[in-house]
Amino acid sequence: MTIEVGFTALGLVAGGLYFALLRWNTSLYARPGRVWIAAALQAGRMAVLGGLLYLAALSGPLPLLLTALGIFIARPIVMRLTAEPG
Repeated sequence: MTIEVGFTALGLVAGGLYFALLRWNTSLYARPGRVWIAAALQAGRMAVLGGLLYLAALSGPLPLLLTALGIFIARPIVMRLTAEPG
């Protein structure tokens, strides 16, 4: 039971960071001259998240699914916390 909670928490933290950086990445794409930085940040975000999911998959199918569940749960939380009022 503890391992399951740990993998879900890992997914929540990773997903929270991933989607928080997505907002920053979007603002970089909107600025002139920052496209390369934004593209590198996007590639880095995907690589880190993919590596994390790969490591979870090495532990078995249940840890992989629980980590992915944490990521999916983190998305609406981060989007709601970072939404602009209005």
